[in-house]
Amino acid sequence: MKVDAAVLFGIKEEYQIREIELDGPRDHEVLVELAASGMCHSDDHAVTGDLPCPFPTVAGHEGAGVVTEVGRDVTGLKPGDHVILHPVPNCGKCRWCSKGMAYLCDDGAFGLTGYAPDGTWRRRLDGENVGAYCQLGTFSPLTTVSETQVVKIDDDIPLHTAALIGCGVTTGFGAATTVGQVKPGDFVVVVGVGGVGSAAVQGARVAGASTIVAVDPIEFRREQALGFGATHTFASVEEAFDTVRDLTRGVMADVTIITVGVFHGDLAPVLALTSKGGRCVLTSITPVHETTANISLFDLGMMNKTLVGHIFGCANPRADFPRLLDLYRSGALLLDEMITTTYDLSQINEGVAAMHEGTNVRGVVTYK
Repeated sequence: MKVDAAVLFGIKEEYQIREIELDGPRDHEVLVELAASGMCHSDDHAVTGDLPCPFPTVAGHEGAGVVTEVGRDVTGLKPGDHVILHPVPNCGKCRWCSKGMAYLCDDGAFGLTGYAPDGTWRRRLDGENVGAYCQLGTFSPLTTVSETQVVKIDDDIPLHTAALIGCGVTTGFGAATTVGQVKPGDFVVVVGVGGVGSAAVQGARVAGASTIVAVDPIEFRREQALGFGATHTFASVEEAFDTVRDLTRGVMADVTIITVGVFHGDLAPVLALTSKGGRCVLTSITPVHETTANISLFDLGMMNKTLVGHIFGCANPRADFPRLLDLYRSGALLLDEMITTTYDLSQINEGVAAMHEGTNVRGVVTYK
C-alpha cells in the first residue's frame, strides 16, 4: 500500500514528506492506522547523529491509533482495537522479559537497524529499502509493527492524548517513581523540563514529593513546570544550588533527575545537589561517541550516593500503560495539558523547530 511519511535522508537534514510503499503485516505483526504521533526529542537524535540509524528512515516512535489488520499468529489483538505503540519491544520470552525487565528485551537490539528482527524490511521508496525508527515509524498515518510493541487500551481514552504514553510520559514518570524511588515527603530536583522532564515532575508529585525544583534555561518551560507540580524553578543548576541548600538545611535533594534533551557528561554539579545516600537518575541521551564524564568519585563513594541510568523508565508497557491511563482518568496525571501544539504531517519541520526553541512542552502530529 502507498502512504505518505516523514522521511529522513541524512544527518542534519530536514524531514521530507514522501509517498512510500508499506507492506502489510506478516506473522506476529499488525497494521495500525494512527490518530497521532508525539514529537519526542529521541527522534532528533537520529537527525543529529547522536544515535546512528540507517538512511533513509521514517522517524517517529510515539503513537496511538486503531488496529486495521492483523497477521498470522497474532494473539490478543484484533481489527478495531485502540492501541498505543511503544519503542521498546516486549517479546515475553527472552531472559530479560522473563525477569520482569521488559525494557531490556533482546528484540530491542533491532531498534535502530531499520529492519524487523527477521532481517526483512517493510517500507520502500523508489525501490530502495526504508527503515523505521525504533521499528515503528509513527511519522506516517499507517504503520506495520510487531505485536510485541503494541498495547491495547480502552476505547474511551482520546488517542491524541494516549500517544504521549508511548515513550516520553512513561520514561519521565518512571524516572521519578520507579528508578528514582521518590517517596512521600522527598525533596526532588528535575533538570530539564521539556516533555520527559514535565512527566518526571508529575511522577514526583504523584509519588508524594513535598518539594520539586524544576531547572531549565527556557522561561516558558519553567512556567509550565509549575502547573505540573513544581514548587520552585531556576534557569540553571548553579542558580538552584543555594536555594536547595537553604530549603533542606544543608541536606540537599533526596532525588535528582536529569532529563535534558542531550546530556554531555558533566555530572558533578547535579551530584552536588544530591544528598548523602541520595539517588541521581540519568534519563537523558548522550551521543554514542562520547565516552567520558566529569564526576567526583569521592563524592559518589564517600557520600554513599547512587548514580543510576535507565531506559524507558524501567517500564513494562502491558502493566504500566493502563496504570498511567487510570491516573489520567482520575486527574492525577495531566496529559492534555502537556500538548502545546498540534501539527499536520506537512508541518513536521515546524514542530521540530519549536522543540528546539523550547516553545512546546510536547508537539503532536495528528492524522485524524
